[in-house]
Amino acid sequence: MSDIKQLHDFTTQVRRDILRMVHAVNSGHPGGSLGCAEFLVALYQDILNRKSGFDMNGNGEDLFFLSNGHISPVFYSVLARSGYFPVAELATFRKLNTRLQGHPTTHDNLPGVRMASGSLGQGLSVAIGAAQAKKLNNDSNLVYVLTGDGELQEGQNWEAIMYASAKKVDNLIATVDLNGKQIDGSTDEVLNMGNIKAKFEAFDWEVLEIAKGNDFESILSGMNEAKAKTGKGKPVCVLLHTEMGNGVDYMMHTHAWHGKAPNDEQLAKALEQNPETLGDY
Repeated sequence: MSDIKQLHDFTTQVRRDILRMVHAVNSGHPGGSLGCAEFLVALYQDILNRKSGFDMNGNGEDLFFLSNGHISPVFYSVLARSGYFPVAELATFRKLNTRLQGHPTTHDNLPGVRMASGSLGQGLSVAIGAAQAKKLNNDSNLVYVLTGDGELQEGQNWEAIMYASAKKVDNLIATVDLNGKQIDGSTDEVLNMGNIKAKFEAFDWEVLEIAKGNDFESILSGMNEAKAKTGKGKPVCVLLHTEMGNGVDYMMHTHAWHGKAPNDEQLAKALEQNPETLGDY
């Protein structure tokens, strides 16, 4: 298990990256990015079985697919600081003719990105295909995918959820960022999905919950439990309870920062709450 302080320091720097990237172009999605920072840091620094270097096939290693692609700031930051591309490239976020577009794309061959995820609802389907390919290739590694809870309002997810269990795709771990918020308000207000755990279980998935989705000990313990449940005939779902805007007091407990950039004064306040740890880009 990784050193918890190192993971905290890494995450603090990732939060700084997210805030500065979005502020620089007055565009992007800080809320969900901040909420998923601990999870993605834990994933890339501890949980994933990763090879050095990057190739699109991903044979012989775990794969990760980001389905809720609007939280690209946290994805780009974690990828860069995990060695996939230069940290300095974060300064090109959302600028014309650069590799770091608002939603991840594949045509510019950005290391670490295996699918374009501008349209919501598709990542789970892609991850299932990748997981089945690993089985065909006798590759015992796992496939991970992250979706948003609001994203589950997209119908394609439920076709995929049905398919995964019917075809016993048991080398798949699908994590749902369960923060209860989306761009227009709470998920309950926009389109109440009821008991998500019961729904996955009704589709014959193995389901577990991480109640403290911004706590490293809980994330690492929960994801190790999820890994232990793979290979037993059922796909695995992890319900990750996070706080949108985590780590910046005025961005928490509201959906207002789903897709809004901080101004100069707000950025300064947010950065004060997250002192530099690994060096800014």
